[in-house]
Amino acid sequence: MNMVPDLSHAAWRKSSHSNGDGGSCVEWTPQFAPAGAVPVRDSKNPQGPALTFTPTAWTAFVDAVASGELGQI
Repeated sequence: MNMVPDLSHAAWRKSSHSNGDGGSCVEWTPQFAPAGAVPVRDSKNPQGPALTFTPTAWTAFVDAVASGELGQI
């Protein structure tokens, strides 16, 4: 499995916790999940690097944030 997908045409989604001032923003793209990868990047630096998680790891992270398990980041 290639965990480094070509992101040049990715359809990025901004976090619902992002504010209009561009603060504390992450973006992710679900289109690679069927192939086993969920890329995540800093929306303030869209040309910068992206971290790639497995769909299971990404879901666990999102669930932990939503439940407050991780606290305030």
